[in-house]
Amino acid sequence: MGTGWQQGGPADGVVIGEGVLLDTRPASVASRLLAGVLDALAILVGAVLVGLVLGQVQVPVDEQTSRILSIVALVTVVLVLPTTVETLSRGRSVGKLVAGIRVVRDDGGPVTFRHAFVRALTGVLELWATLGSVALLCAIVHPRGKRVGDLLAGTYAARVRAAAPVRRPVDMPPALASWAAHADAVRLPDGLALTVRQFLARADRLHPASRVELGTRLSAELAAYVSPPPPPGTHPEAFLAAVLAERRRRETDVETDRVRRVEEEARLLRRLPHGIPDPAA
Repeated sequence: MGTGWQQGGPADGVVIGEGVLLDTRPASVASRLLAGVLDALAILVGAVLVGLVLGQVQVPVDEQTSRILSIVALVTVVLVLPTTVETLSRGRSVGKLVAGIRVVRDDGGPVTFRHAFVRALTGVLELWATLGSVALLCAIVHPRGKRVGDLLAGTYAARVRAAAPVRRPVDMPPALASWAAHADAVRLPDGLALTVRQFLARADRLHPASRVELGTRLSAELAAYVSPPPPPGTHPEAFLAAVLAERRRRETDVETDRVRRVEEEARLLRRLPHGIPDPAA
C-alpha cells in the first residue's frame, strides 16, 4: 500500500481559535452593509431600553447634570459599546455574526482593543454623523471593501464559516482483516484513493442505485492494484474500506519505524567514546 495520498489541498483560509474557518477573501459590501444596519438597530434598541429604565427612576437632576448625562450616554453608545463588543468578541458583533463576517487585522490575526477603538472613533464621523454614507462609498471604492476606520486601524472584514469536521478514519471490516494483512498492493493513484475515501464518507447519502453503481465501478478500478482479490462474495464497499484501512495501517507502521530509527541514530550520535562514562545514562 503506497504512500503519498493527501486528503485534498490546503484549505483556502485559516482556522482560528474558535474553530472557525476564516476565508482569505474580504466580505462583500452587501454583507458589511447588512452587518452595519443590524448593529445600529441593536445599539438603538439597547439605548431605548436603557432610557426607559432610567425614565422610571424619579431622580431630580438640574439642567447641567442632565446635559452631562446625555453626553456620557452618547459617548457610551457610539464609542464605548462598539469598542467593548468588538474587542471581547474578537471582531464579531451581533450584526457581523448574522452576516457571517468578522473584522480581522490585515495579517489575518484577531483585532485588539487598539484596532476596535480606532474603528469606533472613526465611526463617530463616517457612520453616525454621515449616516454611513462615507463608509459605504469608501467600501465600494476600496478593492478589499475597507471603510475609513479599517484603513486607519489596519483591519478588514473577512467572511467566516464553520470549520469542516475532522473526517473519521475508514474502519477495517473484521471479516477482511486477515485477507488485507497478507494482500499485496502497489501504490494507489492519489486521485483514485481520494475518490474512494469521499465515496465511503458519503455513501449513506447517495441514491441506492447510484451507490451500487459507483461502488462497483470503484472496486473494479481498485482491484487492479491489489493481489490476491478479496474472498468471493465480498461487498464492494467492504473491499474499498479494507484496502484504505490496511493502507493507512501500513503507512502508520512505516512512519513509526522511521521515527524510531531516527531516534536510535540520534541516541547513538550522542553517545560518548568507549570508556568514557556517560552521565546521562
